[in-house]
Amino acid sequence: MKKLVLVMLIGVLAVLTACGNQAAENSGDKKKITVGFGVGTYEEQFRQSIQPILEKKGYTIDIKTFSQNMQVNPAMKEGSIDASIFQSTAYMEAINKEINADMVGIAYVPGAPQGLYSVKHTTLDDVKDGTTVAVPNDPVNQERALRILEELGWVKIKDGAGVADFNINSMEPDKYNIDIKILDPAQILVSLQDVDYGVVNGNYIANSDRKITDALKIENTPMEHRIIVSVNKKDENAQWAKDLKAAYESKEFEEYIIGLEKYDGFILPEAWNNN
Repeated sequence: MKKLVLVMLIGVLAVLTACGNQAAENSGDKKKITVGFGVGTYEEQFRQSIQPILEKKGYTIDIKTFSQNMQVNPAMKEGSIDASIFQSTAYMEAINKEINADMVGIAYVPGAPQGLYSVKHTTLDDVKDGTTVAVPNDPVNQERALRILEELGWVKIKDGAGVADFNINSMEPDKYNIDIKILDPAQILVSLQDVDYGVVNGNYIANSDRKITDALKIENTPMEHRIIVSVNKKDENAQWAKDLKAAYESKEFEEYIIGLEKYDGFILPEAWNNN
């Protein structure tokens, strides 16, 4: 009889423990979080600095790396990851509409601006009719790239051009008849020998033997194109999300980024002004 009572007590305790753990997760107090990354340098930042900060607070971190950026947000929507670090506010909002997601940004991340690079030219003065320029194929990054060319007077962006639905027809020639080549963002850096100039996303530069400051023209990145930590809106006030935000805004992470030469030229979070 005593054995039966003991077994029943153990069973009740197991159920109560499971219910408690589930309640903690539902309330946002969970201590295991899954973070997703696309291709780029942001995973390295996380592994080397953010993850240790969170682990000191008792968190267990599961990292999922996606071979294509387009895979990350659907994973967020279905709940297989809790947070992601790879996208801008403009890109996130475009995807929210496209897949009916409800993501929000909770912190800015040290991000690399786009830049205009070349292996054939050392100056922008070589531009002429027929000059070939490679730009990213996704709408958000393509709009950013062509804004750089617009600032140089090489092209004009048509009035009313959007961001999420931007395409090559949203521009027209200005001073020069530029030959625009549309490539996957990850391919532009390795294809510079095939074009006169290329607009490269800065995270690819940081992962190469080049520097952001090697660019012939660096983007003045607007806030909507700066990289963010994104979560589902239902989680934005969860304790783990607050701790993730605090880690990215911490003095410890700031010192890590500033201490590495590869991050020279990165756009730094304004929240660090309070450190």
